[in-house]
Formats: sequence, structure tokens, C-alpha cells
Amino acid sequence: MQVEIADHVRDKLRKALRAAGSREIGGVLMGEQITPGHFRVVDLSIDSQTGGRAHFVRSSEAHSEALGAFFRETGHQYDRFNYLGEWHSHPRFSVMPSTQDVASMLDLVEGERGIEFAVLLIVRLHWWRRISCSCTLFCRNAKPSSVDILEKER
Repeated sequence: MQVEIADHVRDKLRKALRAAGSREIGGVLMGEQITPGHFRVVDLSIDSQTGGRAHFVRSSEAHSEALGAFFRETGHQYDRFNYLGEWHSHPRFSVMPSTQDVASMLDLVEGERGIEFAVLLIVRLHWWRRISCSCTLFCRNAKPSSVDILEKER
């Protein structure tokens, strides 16, 4: 799987990460399928209220509203535009998923919500500008696997 992050989404992330400082923040990723196995993150929700210094659990109400607005804006074209996964920051730690992160994502895809797959994007801001990140794919009945994050040629 390959994921790219739209420039305006990177800018939105940078701004939110600067404002959060050393607190973890996160939300949901909304994506566009470019080709099978290739997705672009075109929007994300931001929960800047519930995170702490070493923990983040998103509040579902605000993110449900963001997803609803996204679906309306994209004409309910669920086969092209849809929920892609979750994201959160690790401002003080590695961008690799923690044991708790993995367990939460496995619960999501193995649960009863009908979500076959989801990605987890973990981000960290360095020197107020550069974003480092990891992206992991979680699929029902499969082990987590690394996702290629496509970088734009500059």
C-alpha cells in the first residue's frame, strides 16, 4: 500500500502540532483512492483537547461530524473518498506505533464496525517545520504492515 499526504494537509498538521507543543493530538484521516492500493490523505480531523503528554484517545463525536461533512463534500462517493484511518502525534517519542497503538487499531479492524482495513499515521514535528512520520496498515485477519509514504518531488 502507498499513501501520499496532500500539501494542504501537511500544512494543517504542522500548524496543529505547533499549537499542541508537547501534548499528543490526533484524529481521523480522510482519503481518496487514486488507484487500488494507492491513497491520498485529502483531509483530517483534529482533536486538540483530549491528548496528554504521553497518551491520546480521540473523542468520537467531533470526528463523526468531520466525516459526515467530508462525505457530503465529496458527494458520498464512498468507493473513491472514504475513511482511511487514524492519526496522532508522538511529540516526545518515536513515530513507531506503541503496543497500545497496535492494540487499538487491531480492535478497530477486528471489531464489529465493518472496517476491513485502516491505516495509522503517527507524526512528530522537528524544529517547528519538518514532519517525520510512520504509517502502518491494519487489516482484518492479518498482521500489521508498513505503508510506503510517497514524498512529493521538490
